[in-house]
Amino acid sequence: MDCRLAVSLMHEYLDDDLSKDQAIVLKGHLEQCPNCSKLFHELEQTDMMLYAAQHHSFAAPDELTNRILNSLPKPKKQQVWLTWIKQHPAVTAAAVFMLIMVFSSISIWNSDNQLVVKGASLDQVVIEGDTVIVPEGKTVAGDLTVENGKTKVYGEVQGNVTVIDGSLYQASTAHISGQVKSINQAMDWLWYKLTNMFTEVAYY
Repeated sequence: MDCRLAVSLMHEYLDDDLSKDQAIVLKGHLEQCPNCSKLFHELEQTDMMLYAAQHHSFAAPDELTNRILNSLPKPKKQQVWLTWIKQHPAVTAAAVFMLIMVFSSISIWNSDNQLVVKGASLDQVVIEGDTVIVPEGKTVAGDLTVENGKTKVYGEVQGNVTVIDGSLYQASTAHISGQVKSINQAMDWLWYKLTNMFTEVAYY
């Protein structure tokens, strides 16, 4: 048998694809040819090693495993506040909304200088420029609110008097049955607005 043919038959033999007659012929050649016999033995060893590798799991040494893990890039640490935001989206949205509302309200408070008068029985008051007057002998039945102006009370107010970003003068003849509030700070004004807004929503 030719050595080239023997090498070809060796692979088929190791793969169990060789017929019985061809296997007998190959074995006879291997007994007579030391080179082919040596090659067959090496191929057989290699085949056994591949079989063992496929059917058995080999654990990597701890040192190698640790070295590989340490060489991997470290994950970036998220900032604490970013993690908190991700865990509390509803609270974050509410806080952002409140901030926007506060800044926009303060901006409006600073830019709005128009006189505003609110209340019942406004026909009982006199407005002169930026001054709102409750004349002596007149009665305002209910609350009176004045924004961005001066308030002078000589008569009676049967309710609260609230002055926002302005001044209040009470004569000795004045009678106010409710509370008197003077609001000159942006945060106080904002709180007043928020309270009013929620009161109106609850009322309607």
